[in-house]
Amino acid sequence: MSFEQTLKIPLDRIGVLLGKQGSTKAEIEKTCNVSLAVDSKTGEVTVKLKGSVEEAEPFKAVAIINAIGRGFSPQRAFKLLSDSSVLETIDLREYVGRSKDALTRIKGRIIGLRGKARRVIEELTGAEISVYGHTVAIIGEPEGVRLASEAVKMLASGSQHSTVYRMLQRARHKAKFERLKLWEEE
Repeated sequence: MSFEQTLKIPLDRIGVLLGKQGSTKAEIEKTCNVSLAVDSKTGEVTVKLKGSVEEAEPFKAVAIINAIGRGFSPQRAFKLLSDSSVLETIDLREYVGRSKDALTRIKGRIIGLRGKARRVIEELTGAEISVYGHTVAIIGEPEGVRLASEAVKMLASGSQHSTVYRMLQRARHKAKFERLKLWEEE
């Protein structure tokens, strides 16, 4: 069985994908048992299977490349190697259309003053958020990503920060209560 997938990342993220002296690219290739062909003029990255299918993880390599392309550092993107981590990307153009001013305003709402809103969402969900270009990318465990995604969509739709924080705190309290309940049953 062969695997080959080509994806495109922004040109200004190619250097991050390659890493110092090709170290990040080499680490992805080694860890996921794939080979990467990077076209630095177009931003196209081709992921090919290297070796046997059983030892390779090409889909994780694709997820890591997408995460780096969406603004995550390689260290954060490599968290996707864990089977319990997922990546979700939200296109903010769905909320603002093509207006650059509206996009800037929405990104500012999601990041918050000195990064406060993003930091609070990350702390309450355990997920990590990257606001880059016209997208918001989220890495974390599925439940944390779902909550962070809901929070970002609420902010993009115009909800007040306090409403979003309350929703996250209620969800966190409920999850804590469920864990406690499970622990008591054992």
